[in-house]
Amino acid sequence: MSEEAHAEPSSSLDGPGQGHDGKHGHDHGPEREHDHGPDADHGPGRGRGHGPDGEHGHGHREPWVSWLLVLPLLALILVAPPALGSYSAMRTGTALQKPFGYAKLPSGDPVALGLVDYASRAAYDHGHTLGGRRVKVVGFVALDRSGAPYLVRMALNCCAADAQPVKIGLSGRIPPVLRPDTWLEVTGRYSARRTEDPVNGGVIPYLAVDTAKPVPTPHDPYDESWNN
Repeated sequence: MSEEAHAEPSSSLDGPGQGHDGKHGHDHGPEREHDHGPDADHGPGRGRGHGPDGEHGHGHREPWVSWLLVLPLLALILVAPPALGSYSAMRTGTALQKPFGYAKLPSGDPVALGLVDYASRAAYDHGHTLGGRRVKVVGFVALDRSGAPYLVRMALNCCAADAQPVKIGLSGRIPPVLRPDTWLEVTGRYSARRTEDPVNGGVIPYLAVDTAKPVPTPHDPYDESWNN
């Protein structure tokens, strides 16, 4: 018998699942192909982050993310912004407005007046309603480019976000050294002197100083007379 005749039986040993030389092969046919689909070999709860039980997503973090987005808004509502200082005040035009009328001065000597009230009486009433009385006002120091001192208070129309400066010039017995943003209690009298604000041309009246002393920053640094 020829060699070819003996070769056939040996090839018949290579049945399904066996490769060359009788070794077990790997059948990658349709029936044995590994299924890597979403449901292959993974029952409920065994998915790779896609099943409802085995999910490794971040859905539970969404409420925390929402709160993080709300925090800045809450900060703006609950925390009042700091009052503007001398740097901003001297770069913003005075917001002094002519009032509809003037209230009767309170008793006392000196009479305690809000800075905006004094500035209004001095600028638009020419000091008539002051009656020559001594006044006491409180504000923070601001210096212009030449070093001339002003007393400033941020006035509110509605809220801190719309605060604008009202300024009065200081003449007379001015302390030799004044630091910007220092709060002063100034006692003095009406002065007819006035100047124009270089920023917006608004009127800035003066106060003739008798005494001036540093005081702590007021609990409410704003002048709210326009809100009353």
